Amino acid sequence: MIFALAIVVGWSWLGGASIGTILVRVIICAVIIQAGYFVLIYTMIARSAPTPADIARDAERKLSAPEVAEGEKLGSARRSLH
Repeated sequence: MIFALAIVVGWSWLGGASIGTILVRVIICAVIIQAGYFVLIYTMIARSAPTPADIARDAERKLSAPEVAEGEKLGSARRSLH
């Protein structure tokens, strides 16, 4: 990221841009790089397959959790207190 920003600064300086213009270009470049990095990491996490530890943890949770019928689940009951 620093290398890319240094290129923007050098290119702008050699192009005769003012300090204010260089600063604006660097900020815009930094925001674009950071947003791209966030999207890349988010995509990598979203597309990753579960690890053996994740699979074992899910299996352990299923074994220790009591089986409850769909109608008896806490979130699905809509009762009045009247």
